[in-house]
Amino acid sequence: MTVTDATTGPGPGADADSHLQAVLPSSLVLERHGAVGVLRLSRPAKRNALDDATVLGIETFFAAPPAWARAVVLDAEGDHFSAGLDLAELTERDTLEGLDHSMMWHRAFGRLEQGNVPVVAVLRGAVIGGGLELASSTHIRVAEPSAFYALPEGQRGLFVGGGASVRVPRLIGVNRMADMMLTGRVYDASDGHAIGLSHYLVGEGEGLAKALELAAKIASNAPVTNFAVLQALPRIAESSPSQGYLLEALMAAVAGGSDEAKSRMSAFLDGRAAKVGRTGEGGR
Repeated sequence: MTVTDATTGPGPGADADSHLQAVLPSSLVLERHGAVGVLRLSRPAKRNALDDATVLGIETFFAAPPAWARAVVLDAEGDHFSAGLDLAELTERDTLEGLDHSMMWHRAFGRLEQGNVPVVAVLRGAVIGGGLELASSTHIRVAEPSAFYALPEGQRGLFVGGGASVRVPRLIGVNRMADMMLTGRVYDASDGHAIGLSHYLVGEGEGLAKALELAAKIASNAPVTNFAVLQALPRIAESSPSQGYLLEALMAAVAGGSDEAKSRMSAFLDGRAAKVGRTGEGGR
């Protein structure tokens, strides 16, 4: 299958894109929108439940994303983002096999979170269990009113295994995650947005358009800035203040010394670049 640009048809690198699509499972579909890639979960009959092939496909994609992709939108076909682990795939695993399976999910989602391509997720319908683990590994999350969030592992005699215990408390706090697991609490889109599970809350059916808008803005940033936000910022946040200040200074010097930064600053000082307005849209 050839990956085509949504507006201009097959473009440079189409052969490489076709190869990438060929190695991805049928549950993942790649679409190009200029410098933005849309990677779409495509198991609507299963509410986009995540089987091993899909998780490994996510790892494959983010290990070597297309060269043209400056940002990626993670979307899902149908009414649900992901209902979590495909329970039909559960097998009798011994302890070491269970450990390996969990670490496979960690590795795959880590490729997404710690890669060099910013990822914007479109959340609708079920964002539960492993679906929430996948969503929390993305960098920006756009939710539609139908989105709802849950961690039902506690009611099934299980414990999260795809990274939720690390990522979700950083978004909403340990106590809120404990409540979700102990009581089965479900957050709707509005409450989930209020506590930090999404960054943007849009109207029904507007999620993809908003995500593409945000991804296009991200793709227009200087690559070194996006690298700094994805790679340096999380490490600074986790470090001691003294280490954080040093890393910040080093990253600021690297970014500020780039030719692109100098060109953009010159354009701003000459009045050729938009100033920030009240809406953050850069009006003058």
